[in-house]
Amino acid sequence: MKNIAILGSTGSIGTQALDVIGGNPDLFRAYVITAQKSADLLIAQALQFNPAYAIICDEHKYQYVKDALAHTEVNVLAGIDAITDIVTHPEINMVLTAMVGFSGLEPTIAAIKAGKDIALANKETLVVAGELVTALAKTHGVKILPVDSEHSAIFQCLAGEENNTIEKIILTASGGPFRGKNLDFLAHVMREDALKHPNWVMGAKITIDSASLMNKGLEVIEAKWLFDLKTEQIDVIVHPQSIIHSMVQFEDGSIKAQMGLPDMKLPIQYAFTHPNRLKNTFKRFNFTDYPNLTFEKVDSKTFRNLAIAFDALKQGGNMPCIINAANEIAVKGFLDNTIGFLAMSDIIETCMQKIGFVSNPLLDDYLNTDKETRIFAQNLIEQTPLKAVHI
Repeated sequence: MKNIAILGSTGSIGTQALDVIGGNPDLFRAYVITAQKSADLLIAQALQFNPAYAIICDEHKYQYVKDALAHTEVNVLAGIDAITDIVTHPEINMVLTAMVGFSGLEPTIAAIKAGKDIALANKETLVVAGELVTALAKTHGVKILPVDSEHSAIFQCLAGEENNTIEKIILTASGGPFRGKNLDFLAHVMREDALKHPNWVMGAKITIDSASLMNKGLEVIEAKWLFDLKTEQIDVIVHPQSIIHSMVQFEDGSIKAQMGLPDMKLPIQYAFTHPNRLKNTFKRFNFTDYPNLTFEKVDSKTFRNLAIAFDALKQGGNMPCIINAANEIAVKGFLDNTIGFLAMSDIIETCMQKIGFVSNPLLDDYLNTDKETRIFAQNLIEQTPLKAVHI
């Protein structure tokens, strides 16, 4: 029995992880479940899975959750500090980090220091502090198992290739709901348009990131740290069908690809069971259903966020932390209908220019950079006319 702490159990990844656990109750237990604000869903999950701990980050909802679970043996806790503490519990074997954004960094670091293997769905952890986190994982002998479909694909393609040199990796992107559109079109898109992803069912923040290609940019940075790559070894190509999840090209020119239907339960399950594969009843891919798999060059001039992410990766230091914090605030502004779609990139680029650069950041530098950038980005949003294309 593997005891798993699911950080962010009420989100898209968390709910699918519970589906995997529910389908294999003899192998896995949801030992800890957590939610930011979704108290009712957290309660329902606790009643179904009977975890040892349920944690609600919003402390105002603590008593509500506690009262609802008073008749059970579930221990109810509240606050982000409780999550950071609980991941060190000796009964936990693995921590699935599926919290949204920067909030996942400190709990992930605490889990690594406690020697827990990490199933990583929170890409921002490596985007913000990849050098620090990977060094800690090496020091503590911890495995970081990618859950993002693209990074899981690369991870699977590298199995058995330890002695072979990677020439490059190729991350695939669906192109999102606005593939092929121009700047004039993007200047007028609405929140509801951007939330209609053609292939994947995801949370609001990551869906907007996919529409702007920032999600792919963050994945580029994450891949650099997961697979110890140079920037020039990472390529991105648009693959609208989302069947090939990513590829590895080796120095002899051979390319290995991992394929499957767009279903996050498979990479989640693989992270839980690695290095073994577990039989399941997930829907199978059929080639005759997809007679044409197509590929296109990324339009990084129209979708500037991908180019921004590559620039941040090349600069290094705290620059990826800056773009991550600015993007989180910008996405919220767009979801709140406060700024337009294209203004998100403007805000991120302005923060890159104005926030102080730290070439060799420590954890406190990351924390301070994140806080400073969020405040600055929010001020930019408040100064930006509604639906503005440029600041």
